Amino acid sequence: QVRLVESGGGLAQAGGSLRLSCTPTGNIAMINAMGWHRQTPGNQREPVATIASLVGTDGITQYADSVKGRFTVSRDTKNTVYLQMNSLKPEDTAVYYCTMYAMPSGGGWGDYWGQGTQVTVSS
Repeated sequence: QVRLVESGGGLAQAGGSLRLSCTPTGNIAMINAMGWHRQTPGNQREPVATIASLVGTDGITQYADSVKGRFTVSRDTKNTVYLQMNSLKPEDTAVYYCTMYAMPSGGGWGDYWGQGTQVTVSS
């Protein structure tokens, strides 16, 4: 069974930094992209950052306008994805979800989500 295991998050002051990590587990044949969404109470989840993995697009990143220049998404050789969040603002407070579009061994392409981790930024 494919799962995403998140870590990091917590409490930071405005202007501070936090780093989130996400490691996929299970039998994965191919990963198209990984990234992060976030959600605040009463609102839909919104994309924050993504990093592509397929040949030809590997390493290409995309960011929401609200986090450009402050957040950085990266990936290591074991497909652990990181979200480095700098210059945090109170409006960054949300539950952050790791996301992955991948094909498990013997299965078809699908979307996968982590359990979510709370990020709280105090003013």
